[in-house]
Formats: sequence, C-alpha cells, structure tokens
Amino acid sequence: MKIGKQEIKLTHLDKIYFPDNGLTKGDIIDYYQKISSYILPYLHNRPQSLNRFPNGILRSGFYQKDADENTPDWVKTHGILSESTERIVHYIICNNKQTIAYLNNLGCIELNIWNSRLSSQEHPDYLVLDIDPSSGNSFNDVIEVMLAAEEILNSLNIESYPKTSGSTGMHIYIPMGARYTYEEVRDLAHLLMQTLNQTLPDLTTLERSLEKRSKNKIYLDYLQNAKGQTLCSVYSVRPKIGAPVSTPLQWEEVKRRIDPLDFNIWNTLDRLQEKGDLFLPVLGTSLNYDEVFKNLKNIRI
Repeated sequence: MKIGKQEIKLTHLDKIYFPDNGLTKGDIIDYYQKISSYILPYLHNRPQSLNRFPNGILRSGFYQKDADENTPDWVKTHGILSESTERIVHYIICNNKQTIAYLNNLGCIELNIWNSRLSSQEHPDYLVLDIDPSSGNSFNDVIEVMLAAEEILNSLNIESYPKTSGSTGMHIYIPMGARYTYEEVRDLAHLLMQTLNQTLPDLTTLERSLEKRSKNKIYLDYLQNAKGQTLCSVYSVRPKIGAPVSTPLQWEEVKRRIDPLDFNIWNTLDRLQEKGDLFLPVLGTSLNYDEVFKNLKNIRI
C-alpha cells in the first residue's frame, strides 16, 4: 500500500479480527485511513503504548511499549527514561497516516496515548476523569454518575467534554493547556472525584483494589492523570464485540441515556461529517487552576 510517498507492507488483510460481524484487519486499516484527519491531532507527538491483537479480539492480546528492532526507519520513535525500570523506552510516535497503518498492521486495533506531548512531557494537555463501572453496575449507573459530575463541573465554571470509553465506562476530559504538572493535575482530579464520591456515596467509590471494592459501585479513577499512563485516543476502535469507537458526545446526548454500542466503526465517519469534531476544545486553553482549586475546596467545606 502506498500512502503519500511511503510504501507500506501490509499482511493478512483478510484475517478476521471481529468474528461476531466479520470485520477484518483490512477493515480496521481502512477505517483509520478514512478518519485519519480527525484522529491525528490527538496522536501528534504523543508516545504510544501498543495494545496488540494480531489474532483478533477473541484471542489474548499483549502490551508493548518499546519499538522493536524491526521498526522501519520512517516510523518516528523517541526515547524516554522509565522511572520504574531506569532504562530508556523507545516509544513510537504516530504523526501521519503511514504510521497509523503500520500500527494497525501490528494488530493495534486501538491507539493508546499519553496525556502529554514530547514538547511538554511533564505537563498534560488535559485532565481525565475515568468513570469505571464494576461488574454489578448498569450503563444507566454510569450515566447517573456522569450527570452528577457535570453538575459539579458546571458549578465551578469548568468546561468539560464527555466521551464514551468504547467499553463499559465513560470519560470526562478537561483542558489544561499543558500549563500544569502531572502532580497538580492529578491533585485536582482527586479533589473532583472526592467531591463526586461525596455526592453519590452509595453508587461510587475511590477504592482502587478490585478485591476490596463493592461489585455494585463505580470506581472513580483519577490515577489516569500520571506521566506514562495511557488511554485509548478519541475515535479509537476498541477490541470489543460490536466494534465500538471511543466517541465524543455533547452533554445533551449523555442525558438521553445512550448505549455505547450506538457509536461504532460503521457510523463514526458519518457522525464526524455531520457534527464535526466535538472534542477539539480539549486541546485548547486551560482553566484557572488556583481559582478552581479554591472554589472546589469551598464547596467541599
């Protein structure tokens, strides 16, 4: 396949990745090429953690951070010191359509990225509130938590942008404009989640341990706001039955009690062409951190 001036070797395009509907590896590559102009701004200059499913979603996948020795010269990589292992990890950086196709060919159905870019590694572009249901929760429970979070954020005059995770939960993104450190962003996310937990104590929990957590409580995960953590990019296909796509929503849509499978590989491009990129403000300017922190503490008191 030739993309721009680059020829890319693609293999086994007819391999079935989603047996429930017959989607192939070639279909995944085709999807990402068609939506590349929308997803690339969110991938640009961000380290990627590869979640590979070379044999489809019903077989075990595996994570890979380091680019291996077979990575082509034209694929951009960047070495970053891992604080946990004290060694350099050579991350793949996906800045073009060619690299998306290369990652898809490795079995990357979804694309997982850092919250910060290479130019500001210590300063994330956004804060993420991850609403993560347990086994006993329904998606309506997730919606209830999302709407409670929206009320809190609105009371603080915080602009926020919801998206489906493409799985059982949802995410809320808050622009930070790469102005604050990961520690500052995580502290604010923690305080927001504590406030949300106090609002819905019977439905939510801050308990990270699955063993200690009630199966009927939604985990309010603020720990995604740490350097090196990755989340699936907006517009990523998830390796789940039904080929759902992590899709930005308007808050009015959240209130309509949507189903996450309503947003999938078949209708994402049409939705983008109809509504435009609802998520673009996430890459914009930041809130006033000190003012929000002060107001949030006052609400909690």
